[in-house]
Amino acid sequence: MEARSGNRRRQRIRFETDRHLIAGDITLPPEGYQSRFSDAINRPDVAFVPLVDVEITPLTGGETQRLEFAVVAKAHVRLAYPVEEGA
Repeated sequence: MEARSGNRRRQRIRFETDRHLIAGDITLPPEGYQSRFSDAINRPDVAFVPLVDVEITPLTGGETQRLEFAVVAKAHVRLAYPVEEGA
């Protein structure tokens, strides 16, 4: 799912850590340099990924926590992928 606002766009993504499934929107440039999700998470100079409209669900079960904003430490991410519309 992508939403555009001005000269930025938001893409829905999911991260899986050892204990949580994290879904949220990442902000990316509309095109060109650093405009792909993979570009954003593979930048060696960035240790954390900021997300908005975040849902954090424990992998062991339990209640999903919703947050307006969170940062995810890339070192804890085991799996990362964009969410396609309708998924």
